[in-house]
Amino acid sequence: MTAIKVRQAPQWALQRVPVGRLLAAAIVFAVVGGGVLGDQAAWALEEQKGETAALEACDRRLCGILVGKNPHGPDLRCALTKTWAKSAIKEADSQHVSWGFGDARCSIDIKISRASLVEAVTEEKATFRPGRLTANCVVEQDGRLEKVTAIVSPKIEFRDGKADKVWIRLKSIDGPASVTLTVQTAAQLADTFGVFHRRMLKNINRYIGRHCPKTVNGEAETAAKAKGK
Repeated sequence: MTAIKVRQAPQWALQRVPVGRLLAAAIVFAVVGGGVLGDQAAWALEEQKGETAALEACDRRLCGILVGKNPHGPDLRCALTKTWAKSAIKEADSQHVSWGFGDARCSIDIKISRASLVEAVTEEKATFRPGRLTANCVVEQDGRLEKVTAIVSPKIEFRDGKADKVWIRLKSIDGPASVTLTVQTAAQLADTFGVFHRRMLKNINRYIGRHCPKTVNGEAETAAKAKGK
Protein backbone atom coordinates (compact mmCIF):
# COMPACT_ATOMS: atom_id res chain seq x y z
CA MET A 1 0.00 0.00 0.00
CA THR A 2 1.47 3.39 -1.01
CA ALA A 3 1.90 5.78 1.88
CA ILE A 4 0.63 9.30 1.40
CA LYS A 5 1.07 11.93 4.07
CA VAL A 6 -1.09 15.01 3.70
CA ARG A 7 -1.43 17.59 6.44
CA GLN A 8 -2.68 21.13 6.49
CA ALA A 9 0.10 23.62 7.07
CA PRO A 10 0.77 27.32 6.67
CA GLN A 11 2.74 28.59 3.68
CA TRP A 12 5.98 29.08 5.60
CA ALA A 13 5.99 25.44 6.68
CA LEU A 14 5.58 24.07 3.14
CA GLN A 15 8.67 25.11 1.28
CA ARG A 16 8.86 22.21 -1.17
CA VAL A 17 5.99 19.97 -2.33
CA PRO A 18 7.12 17.27 -4.78
CA VAL A 19 3.79 16.65 -6.50
CA GLY A 20 3.30 20.35 -6.82
CA ARG A 21 6.66 20.48 -8.53
CA LEU A 22 5.37 17.98 -11.10
CA LEU A 23 2.37 20.22 -11.83
CA ALA A 24 4.63 23.25 -11.82
CA ALA A 25 6.96 21.52 -14.22
CA ALA A 26 4.07 20.79 -16.56
CA ILE A 27 3.17 24.48 -16.61
CA VAL A 28 6.70 25.83 -16.76
CA PHE A 29 7.98 23.62 -19.57
CA ALA A 30 4.70 24.10 -21.38
CA VAL A 31 4.54 27.86 -21.01
CA VAL A 32 8.18 28.89 -20.80
CA GLY A 33 10.07 25.83 -21.97
CA GLY A 34 12.07 25.00 -18.83
CA GLY A 35 11.17 22.29 -16.30
CA VAL A 36 11.12 22.94 -12.57
CA LEU A 37 12.97 19.68 -12.13
CA GLY A 38 16.41 19.65 -13.71
CA ASP A 39 18.20 16.98 -15.74
CA GLN A 40 18.39 13.67 -13.91
CA ALA A 41 20.50 10.52 -13.89
CA ALA A 42 19.27 7.16 -15.19
CA TRP A 43 15.74 6.09 -14.25
CA ALA A 44 13.59 2.97 -14.46
CA LEU A 45 11.08 4.76 -16.68
CA GLU A 46 13.43 5.50 -19.56
CA GLU A 47 13.52 8.83 -21.34
CA GLN A 48 11.81 8.50 -24.71
CA LYS A 49 13.69 8.94 -27.97
CA GLY A 50 13.54 12.53 -29.16
CA GLU A 51 12.24 13.83 -25.81
CA THR A 52 15.13 16.20 -25.16
CA ALA A 53 15.38 17.31 -28.80
CA ALA A 54 11.69 18.30 -28.86
CA LEU A 55 12.05 20.28 -25.63
CA GLU A 56 15.12 22.10 -26.95
CA ALA A 57 13.43 22.91 -30.28
CA CYS A 58 10.38 24.33 -28.51
CA ASP A 59 12.69 26.25 -26.20
CA ARG A 60 14.40 27.91 -29.18
CA ARG A 61 11.10 28.83 -30.84
CA LEU A 62 9.65 30.26 -27.63
CA CYS A 63 12.79 32.25 -26.86
CA GLY A 64 12.71 33.70 -30.36
CA ILE A 65 9.19 34.98 -29.74
CA LEU A 66 9.92 36.38 -26.27
CA VAL A 67 13.16 38.11 -27.28
CA GLY A 68 12.00 39.31 -30.69
CA LYS A 69 8.72 40.66 -29.27
CA ASN A 70 7.12 40.53 -32.72
CA PRO A 71 3.39 39.71 -32.44
CA HIS A 72 3.22 38.80 -36.13
CA GLY A 73 4.22 35.33 -37.20
CA PRO A 74 3.55 31.66 -36.37
CA ASP A 75 2.06 30.79 -32.99
CA LEU A 76 3.90 28.47 -30.61
CA ARG A 77 3.06 24.83 -31.27
CA CYS A 78 4.97 22.03 -29.54
CA ALA A 79 4.39 18.38 -28.63
CA LEU A 80 6.39 17.87 -25.43
CA THR A 81 7.23 14.95 -23.17
CA LYS A 82 9.20 15.01 -19.92
CA THR A 83 10.32 12.05 -17.79
CA TRP A 84 11.26 12.37 -14.11
CA ALA A 85 13.06 9.85 -11.91
CA LYS A 86 11.52 8.91 -8.56
CA SER A 87 14.72 9.97 -6.82
CA ALA A 88 14.42 13.47 -8.30
CA ILE A 89 10.85 13.88 -7.08
CA LYS A 90 11.57 12.52 -3.61
CA GLU A 91 14.34 15.05 -3.07
CA ALA A 92 11.55 17.46 -2.17
CA ASP A 93 9.68 15.21 0.28
CA SER A 94 8.48 16.92 3.43
CA GLN A 95 6.47 15.92 6.48
CA HIS A 96 3.39 17.46 4.90
CA VAL A 97 3.19 15.88 1.43
CA SER A 98 5.39 13.02 0.26
CA TRP A 99 5.72 11.22 -3.07
CA GLY A 100 5.09 7.50 -2.48
CA PHE A 101 5.19 6.42 -6.11
CA GLY A 102 7.88 5.74 -8.70
CA ASP A 103 9.04 7.51 -11.85
CA ALA A 104 6.66 9.70 -13.83
CA ARG A 105 6.29 10.90 -17.40
CA CYS A 106 3.94 13.55 -18.78
CA SER A 107 3.15 14.65 -22.34
CA ILE A 108 1.46 17.90 -23.37
CA ASP A 109 0.53 19.42 -26.73
CA ILE A 110 1.10 23.18 -26.71
CA LYS A 111 -0.78 25.67 -28.85
CA ILE A 112 -0.20 29.22 -27.61
CA SER A 113 -0.90 32.51 -29.34
CA ARG A 114 2.25 34.42 -30.27
CA ALA A 115 0.44 37.71 -29.64
CA SER A 116 -0.44 36.70 -26.06
CA LEU A 117 3.18 35.80 -25.33
CA VAL A 118 4.45 39.12 -26.68
CA GLU A 119 1.78 41.04 -24.78
CA ALA A 120 2.86 39.39 -21.51
CA VAL A 121 6.44 40.66 -21.82
CA THR A 122 5.78 44.09 -23.37
CA GLU A 123 2.71 45.53 -21.62
CA GLU A 124 2.75 47.31 -18.26
CA LYS A 125 0.15 44.86 -16.96
CA ALA A 126 -0.97 41.66 -18.66
CA THR A 127 -2.71 38.43 -17.74
CA PHE A 128 -1.39 35.43 -19.63
CA ARG A 129 -3.73 32.46 -20.12
CA PRO A 130 -2.39 29.66 -22.33
CA GLY A 131 -5.76 27.91 -22.20
CA ARG A 132 -6.49 24.40 -21.01
CA LEU A 133 -3.48 22.10 -21.04
CA THR A 134 -4.02 18.35 -20.88
CA ALA A 135 -1.16 16.40 -19.34
CA ASN A 136 -1.26 12.69 -20.22
CA CYS A 137 0.97 10.96 -17.70
CA VAL A 138 2.11 7.55 -16.55
CA VAL A 139 3.20 6.99 -12.95
CA GLU A 140 4.89 3.90 -11.51
CA GLN A 141 2.89 2.46 -8.64
CA ASP A 142 3.56 -0.93 -7.02
CA GLY A 143 5.41 -2.19 -10.08
CA ARG A 144 2.72 -1.10 -12.54
CA LEU A 145 2.44 1.87 -14.87
CA GLU A 146 -0.75 3.75 -14.06
CA LYS A 147 -2.30 6.30 -16.41
CA VAL A 148 -3.06 9.74 -15.00
CA THR A 149 -4.68 12.54 -16.99
CA ALA A 150 -4.69 16.07 -15.57
CA ILE A 151 -6.22 19.20 -17.07
CA VAL A 152 -4.88 22.55 -15.90
CA SER A 153 -5.81 26.07 -16.94
CA PRO A 154 -2.91 28.15 -15.61
CA LYS A 155 -2.92 31.90 -15.24
CA ILE A 156 0.11 34.17 -14.89
CA GLU A 157 -0.09 37.88 -14.14
CA PHE A 158 2.74 39.99 -15.54
CA ARG A 159 3.87 43.46 -14.47
CA ASP A 160 6.42 45.35 -16.55
CA GLY A 161 7.35 42.20 -18.42
CA LYS A 162 7.92 40.06 -15.34
CA ALA A 163 5.74 37.30 -13.89
CA ASP A 164 4.19 38.59 -10.67
CA LYS A 165 1.61 35.95 -9.73
CA VAL A 166 0.88 32.43 -10.92
CA TRP A 167 -1.92 29.90 -10.47
CA ILE A 168 -1.96 26.24 -11.55
CA ARG A 169 -5.78 25.94 -11.59
CA LEU A 170 -6.22 22.18 -11.73
CA LYS A 171 -9.56 21.55 -13.44
CA SER A 172 -9.71 17.76 -13.36
CA ILE A 173 -7.60 14.67 -12.83
CA ASP A 174 -8.30 11.01 -13.58
CA GLY A 175 -6.27 8.05 -12.38
CA PRO A 176 -5.69 5.85 -9.31
CA ALA A 177 -7.28 7.37 -6.21
CA SER A 178 -4.00 7.58 -4.28
CA VAL A 179 -2.27 9.51 -7.07
CA THR A 180 -5.17 11.86 -7.76
CA LEU A 181 -5.57 12.66 -4.05
CA THR A 182 -1.91 13.60 -3.78
CA VAL A 183 -1.98 15.80 -6.88
CA GLN A 184 -5.26 17.49 -5.89
CA THR A 185 -3.91 18.28 -2.44
CA ALA A 186 -0.69 19.73 -3.80
CA ALA A 187 -2.54 21.82 -6.38
CA GLN A 188 -4.90 23.16 -3.73
CA LEU A 189 -2.02 24.06 -1.43
CA ALA A 190 -0.31 25.80 -4.34
CA ASP A 191 -3.22 27.97 -5.41
CA THR A 192 -4.64 28.57 -1.93
CA PHE A 193 -1.45 29.09 0.10
CA GLY A 194 1.01 30.00 -2.64
CA VAL A 195 3.26 27.00 -2.01
CA PHE A 196 6.31 27.01 -4.35
CA HIS A 197 4.96 30.07 -6.22
CA ARG A 198 8.12 32.01 -5.41
CA ARG A 199 10.22 29.32 -7.04
CA MET A 200 7.95 29.16 -10.09
CA LEU A 201 8.04 32.92 -10.54
CA LYS A 202 11.80 32.95 -10.15
CA ASN A 203 12.17 30.24 -12.79
CA ILE A 204 9.83 31.99 -15.22
CA ASN A 205 11.54 35.36 -14.88
CA ARG A 206 15.02 33.87 -15.05
CA TYR A 207 13.98 32.02 -18.19
CA ILE A 208 12.65 35.18 -19.86
CA GLY A 209 15.34 37.56 -18.63
CA ARG A 210 18.48 35.40 -18.77
CA HIS A 211 18.02 32.12 -20.58
CA CYS A 212 16.20 33.36 -23.67
CA PRO A 213 18.55 36.27 -24.52
CA LYS A 214 21.52 33.92 -24.10
CA THR A 215 19.87 31.29 -26.31
CA VAL A 216 18.94 33.73 -29.07
CA ASN A 217 22.34 35.46 -29.01
CA GLY A 218 24.08 32.10 -29.10
CA GLU A 219 22.10 31.05 -32.17
CA ALA A 220 22.89 34.35 -33.88
CA GLU A 221 26.62 33.94 -33.19
CA THR A 222 26.57 30.38 -34.49
CA ALA A 223 24.77 31.46 -37.65
CA ALA A 224 27.22 34.32 -38.21
CA LYS A 225 30.22 32.01 -37.84
CA ALA A 226 28.70 29.50 -40.23
CA LYS A 227 28.04 32.26 -42.76
CA GLY A 228 31.60 33.52 -42.51
CA LYS A 229 33.16 30.17 -43.35
